[in-house]
Amino acid sequence: MLDKNGIAKRIAKEVKDGYYVNLGIGIPTLVANYVNKDLSVEFQSENGVLGMGPFPFDDNVDADIINAGKQTITTLPGASFFDSAMSFSMIRGKHVDLTILGAMEVSENGDIANWKIPGKMVKGMGGAMDLVASAENIIVAMMHTNKKGESKLLKRCSLPLTGLGCVKKIVTNLAVLEVTKEGFKLLERAPGVSVQKIKESTVGNLIVDSEVPEIRIS
Repeated sequence: MLDKNGIAKRIAKEVKDGYYVNLGIGIPTLVANYVNKDLSVEFQSENGVLGMGPFPFDDNVDADIINAGKQTITTLPGASFFDSAMSFSMIRGKHVDLTILGAMEVSENGDIANWKIPGKMVKGMGGAMDLVASAENIIVAMMHTNKKGESKLLKRCSLPLTGLGCVKKIVTNLAVLEVTKEGFKLLERAPGVSVQKIKESTVGNLIVDSEVPEIRIS
């Protein structure tokens, strides 16, 4: 299986030259550490940063420079800072090419639930609603199952929805999947993980071709 860094490394391969990318809280923030350094990519954070770099080492931490998840970050040459109004104008104006989010559930038709669990206190929905409503390319980074071992890839989401039919691709600790009209299409499997294991861990309709290659992250 892949760990969180392995998931981030695989998603980093989806980032193309010239992209503007928004990274959600959690696993997505790790993607900035693994993008090919030969690419020209701008990472945007909804709290008002454009030009984020990798996480800082201990001797290079600036407590005033943080991402939307309140983690300290680095910035690259030419980075800029602005208010939330400008940040969300970028998002709502569809100026972000790729959005990478975490999720608690994804349905087989691409619905995403990632902002609230009923009965648990939350500070708010953050920028998730705007991101999923505006982005044309959304990749979800998450574990395939929850802590109870229950699938997070479902026929229908049971948690309050963040967005409808918006997810294009999902990378989990077990697999890479594409959302299609017929359900989750299995594109790649994690090293050492069988197709049968992925089937057992997926409640939503899983489409499997005859050959499913292993994920390569090196």
